[in-house]
Amino acid sequence: MRRFFQKLLYKPVSQLADRFSSRPNKTRVNKALNSLYKSITTQPGKKGLVIPFNAHNNKFIILSDQHKGARDGADIFAKSAKNYLAALDHYYKEDFIYINLGDSEELWENLFVTVKRHNKATFEKEKQFINDDRFVKIFGNHDLYWGNDPLAAVSLFQIYGRAIRVYEGAVLQTKVKEKSVEIFMTHGHQGDLQSDGNWFSKWFVSNVWGPLQGYLRINPNTPAYSNQLKTDHNRIMYEWSSQRKNMLLITGHTHQPVFKSLTQLEILYIGLDNAKKANDTTKATEIEKKITALHLQGNSQPDFNGYLDTYFNTGCCCFNDGDITGIEIADGYIRLIKWAYHKKVSERIVLEESRLEDLKLLS
Repeated sequence: MRRFFQKLLYKPVSQLADRFSSRPNKTRVNKALNSLYKSITTQPGKKGLVIPFNAHNNKFIILSDQHKGARDGADIFAKSAKNYLAALDHYYKEDFIYINLGDSEELWENLFVTVKRHNKATFEKEKQFINDDRFVKIFGNHDLYWGNDPLAAVSLFQIYGRAIRVYEGAVLQTKVKEKSVEIFMTHGHQGDLQSDGNWFSKWFVSNVWGPLQGYLRINPNTPAYSNQLKTDHNRIMYEWSSQRKNMLLITGHTHQPVFKSLTQLEILYIGLDNAKKANDTTKATEIEKKITALHLQGNSQPDFNGYLDTYFNTGCCCFNDGDITGIEIADGYIRLIKWAYHKKVSERIVLEESRLEDLKLLS
């Protein structure tokens, strides 16, 4: 039956997907981010939370894009589930506040009841944070359901055993070297023609359009699937964040980690250049292998360089090899971390880190 509908509907649906795609538009994105930030900071609790914190005492882990599915062939979270569970165990024991930055549940391709049935263990781990009031849930474009469906509150109660709010963003506020610094977090789909509109358009995408693309297995044409869209998205997000005084922006959405406004590939090229200047052939060879591996995974040659350390991206919790990445804020540092399998055991790896006070921000 699926093949019949694919043959019948593939062309018209593909044309519509291309017409109303997720190609980043700077004007639209800027307007959406400005509106969301203003709403959160002037009316906390409506679209998002404002959370004051001590940079040296409070700890946050920000993860996004699990895309929890049905544990079938289309479930891109299946390989990463054990790493995700191990990470949540670690962060719960270490008293981190967990901020889930959206697309946690893949509700374009699956019914909620299906996701609930196959992800009980992950919901139980998340529930621990909820019971300690250390959990902030933000919706993305693939789980818009949490933000606009009248039954969402009932569904959340079913998986967590209590009512919780799901937001569009959050703003952390702290002091760094006596200066007020804000960390603005949202999924990153703001300004997306498909997913960021009025209530009806969001409902239509989350209940009709998205599931239709998922059923027909048509590439949804979003930054998570397109290297060019990732690059465009990163550039626009960086440009927006770089114009805000004493602010960091953290998003997800692209499935591509970014640290201090640079992708992993860009960081490696900088490291390679430094290794060559230092005549460190061993280090250069090691970095070249990592660069080759990223190119083989489809990462394109870098063409974007940030000048301020204002933009970060969590990456995702559904890489093909089961790795997950995220952003930690703890001990006065911000870190890009990875959880990977080492001899079948989940291991935390710090990919990049910087003291908050060393970040180059617009003051």
